[in-house]
Amino acid sequence: MKNFSPIDLSQLPPPNVVESLDYEQILAERKAYAISLWPAGQQAEVAATLALESEPLTKLLQESAYRELIWRQRVNEAAKANMLAFAKDSDLEHIAANFNVERLVITPANPSAVPPVSAVMEGDESLRERTQMAMEGLSTAGPRNAYIFHARSADGRVADASCVSPSPATVVVTVQSNLGDGSADADLLSVVDQYLSDEDRRPVADRLTVQSAEVIEYTVEAVLHLNTVGPEAEPIRAAAEARLAALVNQRRRLGIEVNRSALDAALHIEGVRRVDLIGWVDIIATEAQAPQCTAYSVTVAEE
Repeated sequence: MKNFSPIDLSQLPPPNVVESLDYEQILAERKAYAISLWPAGQQAEVAATLALESEPLTKLLQESAYRELIWRQRVNEAAKANMLAFAKDSDLEHIAANFNVERLVITPANPSAVPPVSAVMEGDESLRERTQMAMEGLSTAGPRNAYIFHARSADGRVADASCVSPSPATVVVTVQSNLGDGSADADLLSVVDQYLSDEDRRPVADRLTVQSAEVIEYTVEAVLHLNTVGPEAEPIRAAAEARLAALVNQRRRLGIEVNRSALDAALHIEGVRRVDLIGWVDIIATEAQAPQCTAYSVTVAEE
């Protein structure tokens, strides 16, 4: 996103509190300690006995080592659940609550429907990013990132937002919707406009305009040239298609480019020799535009 550049949490060094676990190392340590409990003259005999897989005491130590491995992994998971980079689900919601940020509802539940329809909630990655932006929202001077944070927090239907000031005291906020092709309807624009117009969020001198994103539709037609033929080809094609799907979904943001190099990188997995992108033209969106992939296909060249 051009407007806000949060810390890339995936590039942070591994936390020291999360330890690497090795079952064989734990078992060896337990065996060594167990052997040390015997008198020195008996330790060699005990060591030889514990080397036998059929020895009951060996089985007990193996079970104990495995239980320790599970416990230490649970400690690792508990530590990571308290970190913004790794927390998920309700753990992430508790971290977000420290910044007065809560998970938003995209579409409400409808218990009266047959069958009942569950609510569609904001995803973890969106909530994580808004939590990173929370400090931006504390300013009452009307900075760009504060408008973006508040626009994204106005309603769960907001997928992304951008902000520009074409002239002094004039603010234009562009909203991309989570629903449909990304165009924001009049109702969503009204909700965002009212939310941003609160005196605690918008400086009184700012003249605010809230508009919908301009959606740039595109398709991807990829032909893969593989290093192999036969039954191995389909798993490679399917894996490349899954990576392409993830990429086009990730690039569904305001002001994001969809370029040949990114598509090549996503499709060029192990087993792919060359990628042909039929009729491709790079998409360079402005801060008021959002790319939207309407269809894609990944096929294997007949060679």
